[in-house]
Amino acid sequence: MRAVVVTTGTQGDVAPYTGVGARLQAEGWEVTFVTHKTFGDQLRGCGFDFSALPGDPHALVSSNAFQTWERSEYSLAAAAAQLRRIRSIIRDVGDLMDQVADGLIDAIPDDTDVLLLSGTAAPLAYHFAEAKRIPSMGIYWGPTEPTGQFPPPMGGARSMGWWGNKIAGHVGLRITYAAYGNAVHRLRSRLGVPPAGFSDARRRQAARRWPVLHGFSPTVFPRPKDWREGMDVVGYWWAQRSKEWKPPAELLDFLQAGPAPVFIGLGSMAPGEADRLADLAVTALRQACMRGVIQAGWADLSARSDDVLTVGPTPHDWLFPRMSAVVHHAGAGTTGAALRAGVPSVPVPVTIDQPFWAERIVALGVAPEAIPFCSLTADRLASALRTAVDGPEYQRNAHRIAELVEAEDGAGRVATAVDQLVARERQS
Repeated sequence: MRAVVVTTGTQGDVAPYTGVGARLQAEGWEVTFVTHKTFGDQLRGCGFDFSALPGDPHALVSSNAFQTWERSEYSLAAAAAQLRRIRSIIRDVGDLMDQVADGLIDAIPDDTDVLLLSGTAAPLAYHFAEAKRIPSMGIYWGPTEPTGQFPPPMGGARSMGWWGNKIAGHVGLRITYAAYGNAVHRLRSRLGVPPAGFSDARRRQAARRWPVLHGFSPTVFPRPKDWREGMDVVGYWWAQRSKEWKPPAELLDFLQAGPAPVFIGLGSMAPGEADRLADLAVTALRQACMRGVIQAGWADLSARSDDVLTVGPTPHDWLFPRMSAVVHHAGAGTTGAALRAGVPSVPVPVTIDQPFWAERIVALGVAPEAIPFCSLTADRLASALRTAVDGPEYQRNAHRIAELVEAEDGAGRVATAVDQLVARERQS
């Protein structure tokens, strides 16, 4: 039996699903990942089969429109400029999805028994599953379904009230369709099925109670009461290490040479900002009188001194528990890894859903504040680090939340749901 995980986007759109893949393998499934070529070595190193999709997500987040959006702080005065940037980003995402649509049919293995679709892939790949009559389900790292209980993650962290949140959620879905619409048309044409709109697919999913399992902790955000049946929040899926990975001797020596350092990394965010961010990080660490481990990421950060070490790809489940605090961009997967580590955080949200998760980290009491990337300074970062590390309440809350999220078996619940889905399809 072959399970195929289809996902698109950045590292944060791929890594969490390796936890699902590993659990399915343990249950006897053959697991193939269908995603961008840049992640092939990483996925093969974790023991998965791999099939490449076209498109370069690194080019998307490095585009002028995306970079300008990252550096911008929203205000009414700048609303028109923000809308122009969003339209430009929608075009860029649409171009990427057009490439994915052209390669999707050939990338998915013929012997696929079930398709597991990420939140970034589902608006397109669902149409393939439906046309080919392959059992499928959504496995999303964050909430996309409109709810009155909180604002849409892609729209920031500020609540607009029950109906405001609900309406904003539907507007967000429409914006998503604007990015995927042409790619859906191309794919359905190649599959030889009639055109279908965004609302058509959503109605069919709701009527079938198409399952969507969300890989974040109900401790962080409980399942909204106004979601339809078939949608659930099951707990984090922990990213897997390459089977060949071992901690570099230089990193081990650095950790042993002094007190626990601070981690600083922005994942796939902020390409082109390497020199400024590295200088800022080093200055903040010196002001806070702390040692630091800086992860290069897609920004290609680099700094080195007696008290600072730069590392490349390093498993967060191994590294974060060895830190005194974690400075991160508040992506969904990194947020989960930081919470699991049981150490305080300083979130520096950049864009998209990151302000949403950053606000939640603060509300859980594991971070003193969220510092928007566009407002980041060395002074502010140093102050937040000292508060996070010296404040016993942040340590206590971090330990408490870590125990709760570690006890959840999100990947196990996905594996059970997959078995149930396939069994139902066989009986129908």
